[in-house]
Amino acid sequence: MPAYEKTPEAVARLTAEQRRVTQESGTERPFYNEFWDSKEAGLYVDVVSGEPLFTSMDKFDSGCGWPSFTKPLEDEHVVELRDMSHGMIRTEVRSKHGDSHLGHVFPDGPRETGGLRYCINSASLRFIPVSRLEEEGYGQFRNLFEVAKK
Repeated sequence: MPAYEKTPEAVARLTAEQRRVTQESGTERPFYNEFWDSKEAGLYVDVVSGEPLFTSMDKFDSGCGWPSFTKPLEDEHVVELRDMSHGMIRTEVRSKHGDSHLGHVFPDGPRETGGLRYCINSASLRFIPVSRLEEEGYGQFRNLFEVAKK
């Protein structure tokens, strides 16, 4: 099992927008972010720690302008916290090992998949296409995509 962690080197490699979102709990503009409308098959990992967070198979178009997922790949990599900022009560989601702000989870997702919508900032994610899983060190997840094709 790889060691997923937040290191000073990883944080130093972030763009200004990635730093603002992941380290300062910022939010990127809807519809003006890298993955909101991406349909390519692959794995979404934490931009800081590399821990696997979501797959394209659980991604759906919620119309909100941010990437939306019905569930995390592995629950233990996503931490939920109460967020009372901006005069609202919401559930913030952060990566466990990277402690990156990812976005929020809402109870308005597709009912047939559990009713959740993980609304995630593209700036907190790095996308790994299925064709690059092995070379990027995520080969253990390839079978998920093979099973989905059947």
